[in-house]
Amino acid sequence: MPETREETKERAVSGAQWVLSIIRRRFLLLFLFLVASLAFYPLAEYTSFGYVVFRIIGGVAILLSVYAVSRRRRYIVIGMLFAIPALVQYVRVIRFDTSVLSLSNISLSLVFDIFIIVVMFRHIFTNQKPNSETVFGALCIYMLIAFTFTGIYELVDRLQPHAFYLNPVTNTHMVLDRFDFIYYSFATMTALGASGITAASNQARSLTIIQALLGIFYLAVLIARLMGAYRNTTTLT
Repeated sequence: MPETREETKERAVSGAQWVLSIIRRRFLLLFLFLVASLAFYPLAEYTSFGYVVFRIIGGVAILLSVYAVSRRRRYIVIGMLFAIPALVQYVRVIRFDTSVLSLSNISLSLVFDIFIIVVMFRHIFTNQKPNSETVFGALCIYMLIAFTFTGIYELVDRLQPHAFYLNPVTNTHMVLDRFDFIYYSFATMTALGASGITAASNQARSLTIIQALLGIFYLAVLIARLMGAYRNTTTLT
């Protein structure tokens, strides 16, 4: 039996409301795209389709980061200005070396990451009534910290050659690329340990210790506190 005009209109309205409800969940969307960027990064090296998809996902994740902190107009303006160098990395491939352009791009991208983390942190952990969006926001901060240390390690490696050592037994290449630093950063953040990559210089080792401590403190203190408040909120409701 064909649908009536009223039923079709109601279905369209309900569909539009569902899309709007998803769009409003800015931290959930950002979390999903951050995870997707990790999943598609290896595919970008082997297929042109994977390369294009990864670039799109990375660019959308950057824009969603700005959207996540867009509660005030000045945050949008500052975020978009800082997002330009980060977007350049996904639109145009920049050779990572010790040139002024490369070092400037990495440094400005770090400024963008730190800005997003600070604004999100202030919003998430000052919320007196946390909800599921608050929890996803906290997870986004955790992942963004790992991506920020990726850029820091990358910068250290460019300024200090041989700061990291790749074990030839467990690696098929001998020159560190960005995904190596992503792997090292997330493995350090989660206390998993990056097998095959070793911090060789004192500066790299010091940063590794700092990140490992941040990862432990973040999960043990901040996330535990947030989840406790979230459980209390859901119990009261």
